[in-house]
Amino acid sequence: MTLTSKGPLPSEPYDVTVVGAGVVGSAIARELAAHHRLRVALVEASGDVGDGTSKANTAILHTGFDAVPGSLEARLVREGQRLLAAYAADSGIPVEPVGALLVAWDDEQLAALPGLLDKARGNAYTAARIIDADEVWAREPHLGPGALGALDVPGESIICPWTTTLAYATQAVRGGVHLHLNCRVKKGNWVEYPAGGCRELATSRGVLRTRYLINAAGLHTDDLDQQLLGEGKFAVTPRRGQLIVFDKLARDLVRHILLPVPTALGKGVLVAPTVYGNVLLGPTAEELDDKTGTGTTADGLDTLRAKGRRILPALLDEEVTTVYAGLRAATEHDDYQIHASPDERWITVGGIRSTGLTASMAIAAYVVDLLADAAGPELDLTHAGDLDPVRMPNLGEAFPRPYQRADLIATDPAYGTIVCHCERVTRGEIRDALISTVPPGSLDGLRRRTRARGGRCQGFYCGAAVRELFDGWGESGAAR
Repeated sequence: MTLTSKGPLPSEPYDVTVVGAGVVGSAIARELAAHHRLRVALVEASGDVGDGTSKANTAILHTGFDAVPGSLEARLVREGQRLLAAYAADSGIPVEPVGALLVAWDDEQLAALPGLLDKARGNAYTAARIIDADEVWAREPHLGPGALGALDVPGESIICPWTTTLAYATQAVRGGVHLHLNCRVKKGNWVEYPAGGCRELATSRGVLRTRYLINAAGLHTDDLDQQLLGEGKFAVTPRRGQLIVFDKLARDLVRHILLPVPTALGKGVLVAPTVYGNVLLGPTAEELDDKTGTGTTADGLDTLRAKGRRILPALLDEEVTTVYAGLRAATEHDDYQIHASPDERWITVGGIRSTGLTASMAIAAYVVDLLADAAGPELDLTHAGDLDPVRMPNLGEAFPRPYQRADLIATDPAYGTIVCHCERVTRGEIRDALISTVPPGSLDGLRRRTRARGGRCQGFYCGAAVRELFDGWGESGAAR
């Protein structure tokens, strides 16, 4: 297995290089890993997988009921939901099928529900139905006053986005993909060699050579197309979504994902439980010019509080655990932007918005099909082998955690030693993460793998102990 985070890169050309180790890039790398004869690299500008857009979303496994019928997004979300639900069950990614209610708060929104029901049916989702106000209140007794009805979408689920990306990357690396972190691609040229041409990429860690490139760089997909191809079919406009995370004591206030009637800017502000036992309020939808603008603002959070007070008034009386913001890779188009440039030996995977988590496995299969068509007999992509199954640590509250499992503690007392008491994370879980196939390079990365320092104290009490464990295991995989 090959994972590097510093030093020069291998000089031998790769057959395929995937740029961007978010949820989509990691899924593509995993898909390619099943073609065992290929030499594949996954390169990421930051020091961890899933460290950009993929780490800060609303963590919903969508049905695709409200996608534009006939669009590529609608097709891939529908296929991806089925694939990811099955993969999550096999690999231990926590998923809770809580369902969603699309709540109408005025006559105009109520009149829009039949159209949304028709759209759901147009997307081959037939389980949705319109319910009246009495049923809405019965199912969500803490809802604010004024709800007139809702579209019931029982297939919507909540999922752990962090574990999903990590599972893909882990399986890819174990399947032979080389993962190179802290490796930002800056520019590249096509170079002819006696044994065949390849693209030489200048990266922050030196030259990387590849015969084919898949650009899944998220917010920077358009920049990479412009820099290396000299043209692009779209422009990415970052759309910031700020969110508030409420304490676990608020969890009993909400049973479903509560969605508003969507607008042109997105699905609007929602209230949703998380698989970690918290409650989310958000996101905002702010068009920015800055692709690094992931800070929260007082105005943004005030807007969320005002909308949240109408949806679920009691939620605003609960304590806030944290706030955060993520950027979505919106473009001027209403659909995913996935294009093949066979002459350039290049696939662009852009415009993947908030549904990208759900669609990730279907996007990966679609991209590999495009690559097979573009490469023809030059790359043998006709037969995929099997990958060894992966089993991820459980971060969800709906399933037994290590501290609750007497059998696990009996075999290893480290699972009975709690380090982070807010999230009940044990020394054994932290150790496992630090010596895993794709270990964290930072405390934030460790939090995404274990939930340590992610609770109400945000590391105030456990921070020093977690830091000591992180420093102790380090890169060697052995505690000092």
